[in-house]
Amino acid sequence: MSTKLTLNIDETTIAQAKAYAKKSGISVSKLVENYLNSLTSKRINKNNEIEITPLVKSLTGVISLPEDFDYKKEIAEILTEKYK
Repeated sequence: MSTKLTLNIDETTIAQAKAYAKKSGISVSKLVENYLNSLTSKRINKNNEIEITPLVKSLTGVISLPEDFDYKKEIAEILTEKYK
C-alpha cells in the first residue's frame, strides 16, 4: 500500500533527483523509497547472515594482504603513534 508523503527539499536537489531518476528510468518516488529502504532494512541472506552490499562486494580484492596479517596489531600501532 502506498501512502503520500510531502517533503521539503532544496530546488537544486530536486532537479538533480529528477534528472537522475529519468536517466535511470524510475520515478523520484521510487528513488526515495529505495533509498529509505536501504537505510532502514537489514539485508539478511538465507543463512541468516547480514548480506554484503554491492559497494563492499565491488571493493573485494582491491588490496592483497599476507595470510598472517594482524589487523588488530596494525590498528594498535597506528593509534599508539597517532596519540603519542
